[in-house]
Amino acid sequence: MSDTTRAPLLSIRDLAVQYRTRSGPVDAVRGVSFDVEAGAVTALVGESGSGKTTVAQSVIGLLASNGHVSSGSIRLNERTDGLTDLVGLPERRWRHLRGRCIALIPQDPGNSLNPVATIGWSVGESLRIHGWKSRAKIQARVIDLLERVGIDDPEARARQYPHELSGGMRQRVLIAAALALEPELIIADEPTSALDVTVQRTVLDLLDDLRAESGTGILFITHDLAVAADRSDQIVVMRGGLVQEQGATRAVLAAPASDYTRTLLADAPSLARVVERVAPDASASTARTDALVEVTALTQEFRRPGRSPLLAVDDVSFTVARGTTHALVGESGSGKTTTGRSIAGFNRPTSGTIRVGETDVTALRSAGERRRLHRHTQLVYQNPYASLDPRQRIADILAEPLRNFGVGTRADRADRVAHHLELVSLAPEIASRHPRELSGGQRQRVAIARALIVEPELVVLDEAVSALDVTVQAQILRLLARLQEELGLTYVFISHDLAVVRQISDTVSVLQRGRQVEYGTAQAVFERPQHAYTRQLLAAIPGASLRGDAAGRGGATPDPERSSEEVHA
Repeated sequence: MSDTTRAPLLSIRDLAVQYRTRSGPVDAVRGVSFDVEAGAVTALVGESGSGKTTVAQSVIGLLASNGHVSSGSIRLNERTDGLTDLVGLPERRWRHLRGRCIALIPQDPGNSLNPVATIGWSVGESLRIHGWKSRAKIQARVIDLLERVGIDDPEARARQYPHELSGGMRQRVLIAAALALEPELIIADEPTSALDVTVQRTVLDLLDDLRAESGTGILFITHDLAVAADRSDQIVVMRGGLVQEQGATRAVLAAPASDYTRTLLADAPSLARVVERVAPDASASTARTDALVEVTALTQEFRRPGRSPLLAVDDVSFTVARGTTHALVGESGSGKTTTGRSIAGFNRPTSGTIRVGETDVTALRSAGERRRLHRHTQLVYQNPYASLDPRQRIADILAEPLRNFGVGTRADRADRVAHHLELVSLAPEIASRHPRELSGGQRQRVAIARALIVEPELVVLDEAVSALDVTVQAQILRLLARLQEELGLTYVFISHDLAVVRQISDTVSVLQRGRQVEYGTAQAVFERPQHAYTRQLLAAIPGASLRGDAAGRGGATPDPERSSEEVHA
């Protein structure tokens, strides 16, 4: 922690931000005040729409064109220029500050790196902007930065393009770019929310090391209280543009004063108290006696022109009992999505068999046969916005599967739409809206309702809650549990988040690079993991500082040899 007698690195006082919209001005941030100290981390926590990203954009002068700071101050303590108020600075002054004094690590490396520029060019961009002329010096600095953030063979990586790197490596590239000019303040906007837990931990450890080495202050924006608990010194909890409470992280989270903070704590899967699920036929052995799903020696290869085939799934076998939830767990590239899509009839496996009830899925050849399978087996995708037709009203989206299967009259279908909106706790007026008019949680409920409206036996959920805020995620998980109990549904639940898996699953398969390295009841896998990779995944679950685990802030970095996310894509 820095010397508290010094002025803070960043001081925000009574910040208010307003956006101009067609329906009038919208107050996105109201009266926000907090500090970021040099060499320390302040976490800004809240759900989507809480105002946290607007605060960050105000600090670095990148508000949308219809937004402006309506009142308050943002003061940066620069070592060369003294205490500088950032509000109202001209763009010329911002060009001097960005990169050199304040740097941003954005959330999505896929959209933040120029797809037609090499990694080296992107990392060196701020150096060129700030007057570096020598190509040799820029190249040497780029290589040094890539090496510093733990990227292997930095000379070769610098010549590659973003699509040639994994998500974790692209995020490291963004960190390298942010560090190029050794800024005093780094704004990290949800920098790990889309990453696997082991890669998330590696990236967070890297930021911790850099903070400790250089004394950089970090404004860390997240919706995940568990991550904030492990990684921050101070915490600011926001909701609806207002600060709900703030203070030392350990003190706030040990005894939260705000009902909202208590709700966030209760809804965080990695911090929630786990109540073991009671299912009479949930064990891996008894599942076979009443199995709805039987996967035997499943193998899936994908051809690659000019290269050897990619072995995505390698000899995977498991069973799922009726009315239970089986989780497929692993990092990106582990084969879990490929396995789920094969169960749902969207992939034709190279070898092995899949049975769903009396149907041999691997024997299906015609579109008509697969269509009959989808009457009883449905798939819910990770991104509901991409899977919902933006041109259709919600009522039409929900009725479409019924029309496709020739179910009922128009009036019957309208009744079913109304019933299933109620089933997933959506108001009737939602039926007349379009997907863009709904929140992420509402869209995911629509996707679930669409899967359930044909009354399937089996639902495959592919990362169906991974992109949601913790409170919305908790609502969807409770919804899934209620629907399973009421309708007798069977779930195959695909996730890289073991904290969520522990809440919802009865049995678990742990996949690593296409192979099943562990299989059993959720209780056995979580309490007595047999494989080193499973133990690595469990150790990477954030929130150790609040749970009292041995692995807390700045814990051991995962073995890179075991992290599929770090393998060249």
